[in-house]
Amino acid sequence: MPADLKDTIEYLKLERGILRDGGYGASVHTPRKVERIFRDSISCLNLGEEVKKHPCSECKLWDYVPAEHKEEDIPCHYIPLNAQGESVASLEEKGDRSRAEEELLNWLDSTIQQLEEKLAHEESARV
Repeated sequence: MPADLKDTIEYLKLERGILRDGGYGASVHTPRKVERIFRDSISCLNLGEEVKKHPCSECKLWDYVPAEHKEEDIPCHYIPLNAQGESVASLEEKGDRSRAEEELLNWLDSTIQQLEEKLAHEESARV
């Protein structure tokens, strides 16, 4: 379990870094194309694919997707980011991309902290 937990933490830290560095802004190569959060990330299993070649269930985010949204085209867009249950999908639907990115960053920070605490607890329990 700790190795998988460490992988998930590193994955989330990568996503956080991408978000903090403006990775979901307009690309220099395709300035008119709106980058899709998570789906256009270097960490997405299907980055650059027109048709998914890998099931989303293989992604580190899969466990955070509510069961009722696992069949969506981009299921990770339905991860609840805050106590109100808002998600990337719901915030982008309202046209609030900047708030979606802000809430995602808060969720990433909180989730990373929780997982690091869990990992530390698991490691101390094995000693």
